[in-house]
Amino acid sequence: MSIYIHIPFCSNICSYCDFAKFYYNSNWVDNYLSSLEKEIKSNYKGEIVDTIYIGGGTPTCLDINQLERLLKIINLFKKNDIEFTVETNVDLSLDKIKLLKKYGVNRISIGVQTVNPKYLKFLNRNHTKEDVIKLVNLLKKYNFNINVDLIYAIPNQTLEELKEDLDFILNLDVNHISTYSLIIEPHTKLYIDKISNIDEDLDYQMYKLINKKLNKYHHYEISNFAKKNYESKHNLVYWNNLNYYGFGLGASGYIDNIRYDNTKSYNNYINCKYVSEKHELDLNETISNEFILGLRKIDGIDVSEFYKKYNIEITSIDIVKKMLKENKLILTDKLKINPKYIYICNTILVNFIDLKI
Repeated sequence: MSIYIHIPFCSNICSYCDFAKFYYNSNWVDNYLSSLEKEIKSNYKGEIVDTIYIGGGTPTCLDINQLERLLKIINLFKKNDIEFTVETNVDLSLDKIKLLKKYGVNRISIGVQTVNPKYLKFLNRNHTKEDVIKLVNLLKKYNFNINVDLIYAIPNQTLEELKEDLDFILNLDVNHISTYSLIIEPHTKLYIDKISNIDEDLDYQMYKLINKKLNKYHHYEISNFAKKNYESKHNLVYWNNLNYYGFGLGASGYIDNIRYDNTKSYNNYINCKYVSEKHELDLNETISNEFILGLRKIDGIDVSEFYKKYNIEITSIDIVKKMLKENKLILTDKLKINPKYIYICNTILVNFIDLKI
């Protein structure tokens, strides 16, 4: 079983729930942590946990006492030797690093995004290259497994500027790199400021550059690259359509064939009204999700595992037959998207929405 904990202390480029703007209020944070503990105690069924991921927001922006309280809450879960990830910004302090280590965190995901001063300002970040190097070296000293997030396709960004960011990140020699094209969504600061997405052709050229520069890493999912055996175990839970708990304001989970979304209302959450929506999936919906999630993996869906799960030959499904005939999908022992269509994979995945078996 995997655990996802949402801590809604979001950066300015993220969509946010109505609690995000209040995170400087210590009393409100304390109330939030109290409600998080109650939610876990009410809904966690005592399974042995395989992975824990705390993020979506930046949990390390909590003060040292609140962060320790959060980590103590995590001790409610039964766990052995697990992948335990926490998201952080570059300003992570030594005392918090030691605290994370003390409570068993072994993987850190750093929101570097870029080291270009112009775009750091645009994204409302204030770190420098030197800050990133210092943090990565410190985390390596404490034996953390490190992921670095990169944002590209920033308005006005050039290919050369992206190359400079990639060269910098490569020189950090971290185990995992996540790359995300900046999509400006409604309800974000950039959307409110009337900033537009970059040209699609340039976005594609940037995607190709990333693949070329990171070719010594295993490109195992559309946006993710890892050294051998350092793929994110937690994220693979999502892409393999497996069960996971989601706890916290705005979190989502998938348990016993039920997908649920927690409330984004702070007042509802602290009053123990945790879930806003839940839906029990039928077989068609479950298999639809299997394709939509599994085909995000570069290696695709294991054909024999698919049969074990559903007692259905994957090649008997009409849309699969059609996509194979069109050469948009490739079949070996796995079913995967043809590499030349990976960049526009959504045009393929959309065909598996509302699938009828």
